[in-house]
Amino acid sequence: MYTVCTDLRLVAQRAEKERYGANEKPDINNFIIFRWPFNFLLQIMCSFRVCAADNRSAEEDTKRLGMLALVNQLFKVYFRINKLHLCKPLIRAIESSPFKENFPLGQQVTYRILVGRKSMYDSDYKAADEYLTYAFENCHRASRKNKRLILIYLVPVKMLLGYIPSRKVLEKYDVLQFWDLVQAVCQGNLKQFDQLMLTHESFFIQCGIYLIVDKLKIVAYRNLFKKVYLILNTHQIPVESLMNALQFLGQDVDLDETQCIVANLIYEGKIKGYISHQHRKVVVSKQNPFPPLTSLS
Repeated sequence: MYTVCTDLRLVAQRAEKERYGANEKPDINNFIIFRWPFNFLLQIMCSFRVCAADNRSAEEDTKRLGMLALVNQLFKVYFRINKLHLCKPLIRAIESSPFKENFPLGQQVTYRILVGRKSMYDSDYKAADEYLTYAFENCHRASRKNKRLILIYLVPVKMLLGYIPSRKVLEKYDVLQFWDLVQAVCQGNLKQFDQLMLTHESFFIQCGIYLIVDKLKIVAYRNLFKKVYLILNTHQIPVESLMNALQFLGQDVDLDETQCIVANLIYEGKIKGYISHQHRKVVVSKQNPFPPLTSLS
């Protein structure tokens, strides 16, 4: 069953490639699942229902132990046709299964990679971190390609939660594209951040993480404003000083836009304080005005 379902998916992808060509992308609005060869998605769903309906116990070789492999196949299809909302009932079925820990480890790793990616796209970074970290730690050490793939998704999630990857790890798995980005975010260097986003744009888009990586800019804003706070050494920071820092680093912003950025940071808890519109100042807390990002997760 595993082999047939896997081959069906691969044959369908091959047919799609031959129909639309290597470079031409199909129209998602017309690319509905029933046009795939052999109605293969329906066949996998039928197999899944057969497995899910088996009430025998694990000692009796229940077919429910075959559910996870089929869920992984369905996930890969839904990612390909951009129908991630269809993953929710499958996740519920696996998470509520009494055999959750009895599935083969390789299938569990694949499942957690896929669920971690979905959580990442849903902006549930804590869950994404949990799933992807499990996948990375339990992926076979010889599977460097898979570990590299997991790390590509895990690094931006970790950074959004306040954890900084080491250069040694990034170099080991050949994802040094992130290292300069890490430096730019930590230093609050928005000019370098924008340049790196442009330089590695094709890599980020190809990996499907461009929008996630772009969200790191709010962390860079926070780190830049913290530097301004430390330089001025006052808990009443003029908005104009923050605007000047942004403009110095190539950001085309005015006072109102600067206040909007600060307001977002305050709303997300990355800055503790409030904006005094009357005096055009950001009044930050005298105690821990820039709390560690790890404490927010």
